[in-house]
Amino acid sequence: MPKAPWQCLLVGLFAVQACACGSSAGGPDGSDEAIGNFQVTLMQPDLYPPGYTTVVGKIFDGPTPSALVWEETVADGPCQLLTPRVPYCEEDCGGDALCVEDGQCRAYPAVQEVGEVLVQGIHTSSGATQFSMQPIAGNYQPAEELPYPPFAEGDVITFAAAGSAFAPAFTLEAVGIAPFSLASADIVLEDGQDVTLTWTPPAAAGSSRIALKLDISHHGGTKGKIVCDAPDSGSLTLPAAMLSQLLDLGVAGFPTIVVTRKSTGSATVPAGVVTLELLSGVVQAVSIPGLVSCNDDEDCPVEQTCQDDLSCGP
Repeated sequence: MPKAPWQCLLVGLFAVQACACGSSAGGPDGSDEAIGNFQVTLMQPDLYPPGYTTVVGKIFDGPTPSALVWEETVADGPCQLLTPRVPYCEEDCGGDALCVEDGQCRAYPAVQEVGEVLVQGIHTSSGATQFSMQPIAGNYQPAEELPYPPFAEGDVITFAAAGSAFAPAFTLEAVGIAPFSLASADIVLEDGQDVTLTWTPPAAAGSSRIALKLDISHHGGTKGKIVCDAPDSGSLTLPAAMLSQLLDLGVAGFPTIVVTRKSTGSATVPAGVVTLELLSGVVQAVSIPGLVSCNDDEDCPVEQTCQDDLSCGP
């Protein structure tokens, strides 16, 4: 069985990365747009023995532009099928900006500091229940290693920023989550068939949500994806019609599904919204009848070769 590229690059895949995905739907001053976040990610022991926890944070003075505009093709319940569009700007945006919509350039934001950040409710490896983070080149990370998991389900986690010339003091709060895992080990996408995912729901209903991303063409140049923002109820069904439309867009080698449990909190500062995300998720391969993934020709059936999109073909 060839080793999938995502098996070597899992760190950060669970993250929603609000600091890099600010919505363009905000007001003229950007005050309701995402400008940064702090993420606490539980790294599963089955992939990273014996398991560990990462904490990262970064703040900007505005939303970070994206080279792609994702447009909704169809929606069904908590899920959407999105297809990418590359916006066109007649005027060159230059090296300090990016074309984010037809005719509209957006400048890359500058990293900012919000003073010392006091974290409470997260245990360190030495047994402390709080620690402080100082920004280093605009990045916030703890100086000490963190265990897995570093809190109990239902614990209150707070990040209190002392404030700076960029933003006054603010506090972020989220509820501790239990580590997440899917009950189904094999996920098969077949045309005309629903796919139902199941897992153990949280002890307190409504304390967290589920974020899902299904991308089956990534290594061939993403042609579309299914994303869901669903209640953490213990099950989620991806409808057959939406899956069929995604399959019709095209496939590539090593298709994956990312399912993440998340608990969030936010605060508004003059430049926009800063979020706190507690994350635990899985990145899992999906099977598609007729698709053979590969790293080289030896992974392919006789008379087939490994294509540029990491799939076997004639």
